[in-house]
Amino acid sequence: MSRVKRGTVQKARHKRVLAQAKGYYSRRKNVFRVAKQAVERALQYQTRDRKVRKRNFRALWIQRINAAVREIDPSMSYSRFMDGVHKAGIEVDRKVLSDLAIHEPEAFKSVVEAAQEAVKQAAEAREKASA
Repeated sequence: MSRVKRGTVQKARHKRVLAQAKGYYSRRKNVFRVAKQAVERALQYQTRDRKVRKRNFRALWIQRINAAVREIDPSMSYSRFMDGVHKAGIEVDRKVLSDLAIHEPEAFKSVVEAAQEAVKQAAEAREKASA
């Protein structure tokens, strides 16, 4: 049986890891063992932070919507507004609502008015049902 030489495979693996560690400081960029640990940890952070980014953007959109709603009607909260949006049958997500609030204030105002109307109608229907 002939012997197997793996020098090229190992060199390619080392080269790939060290390329990923480019820009790191000290031994993290040029010592394979340390670079491998640093790269693995960086990949873990990268995976985790893709989910965190989604969370952060949703929170930002909610804050923007809340601020815009309170500018139009100070007595209306974000949760009441979203309840009204759902009851009015408006199928627009928070990202688009936030964008509307910033770039198209008139269109957003009409959405707020529709939500207010839907909340009022739901309250009237509840009163009729209980009476």
